[in-house]
Amino acid sequence: MKVPLQKTLRRVLFALAALVVVGLLAWSELRTDGLGDGFASGNGRIEATEIDVATKLGGRIREISVDEGDFVQPGQIIARMDTEVLEAQLNQARAQVRQAENAILTAQALVAQRESEKATAEAVVHQRRAELTAAQKRYQRTEALVARNALPRQQLDDDLAAMQSAQAALAASRSQVLSAEAGIAAAKSQVIEAQSALEAAQANVARLQADISDSELKTDRVARVQYRVAQPGEVLPAGGKLLNLVDLADVYMTFFLPERLAGRVAMGSEARLVIDAVPQYVIPARITYVASVAQFTPKTVETESEREKLMFRVKARIAPELLNKRLEQVKTGLPGMAYVKLDADAEWPAHLQVNVTP
Repeated sequence: MKVPLQKTLRRVLFALAALVVVGLLAWSELRTDGLGDGFASGNGRIEATEIDVATKLGGRIREISVDEGDFVQPGQIIARMDTEVLEAQLNQARAQVRQAENAILTAQALVAQRESEKATAEAVVHQRRAELTAAQKRYQRTEALVARNALPRQQLDDDLAAMQSAQAALAASRSQVLSAEAGIAAAKSQVIEAQSALEAAQANVARLQADISDSELKTDRVARVQYRVAQPGEVLPAGGKLLNLVDLADVYMTFFLPERLAGRVAMGSEARLVIDAVPQYVIPARITYVASVAQFTPKTVETESEREKLMFRVKARIAPELLNKRLEQVKTGLPGMAYVKLDADAEWPAHLQVNVTP
């Protein structure tokens, strides 16, 4: 009788153990770290937006005025490129501007000269027209007198020749006016060409000045130098990297949530961050990103069993006004936990009440 009883006990114990395992698995699947159904959590690391400081043009690095770990402010010059070649090109471009300005003055003077020639030609036309009128009247009078035999026929022929000569002179003077007008048009085209050359030279000067200004590399935000990629004296191509900065106004934690929870996370939802290095502080944050495509969770984030699930990447961003007062304490790469409120009406538990304020 003892053997069947022992077998029965073993079966009961095995069944109980199986129930316990199944219960633990179900609890680990459905639990929300003891926060209730209105919250979710995941582990991640503090990250920040990285900025590569690169050259616009190729050249030699003259100076790098910051070192790794230094804080930089907006507008601060952090590096300078050698501008000797650009300055020589700028001097040449300025000389071309002066040359174009002189060309405009010369072309304008030529226009004035051609206009003067036209005015002279028009005056000659008036003179020749008056001479023609006088010759025509003289011819008419002579013709009437010759008809009455008051003058010899030779006089009529001479007056006719004079009238025809006056007509030819008038035609010649009119052609001179047309020639002067053509000269004016050509001179004005030279003015336009010289003005275009001046604008091109001025644009070249502006471009070179911009290139020289861009040779002073400045920051546009509060940041910290993370790496010095190059050193003074090195020659870099266009787009070559000098420094790597961390934007201290854009700090966030990236973590992963399973499908059943990620769908309940709304943009702008409240979040709380607890860093392993300073677990006594609860940092407020907001959800600014939820991936639209699921992925297998990286090995460094979740356990082996959870890596088989599809997870969604989520970002919880720390408020910039909170960061601005603690720039010296901002560190990237620190691990921690992120807690997200899924239900807007849920109340944060006591241990996740914010104790860090701007």
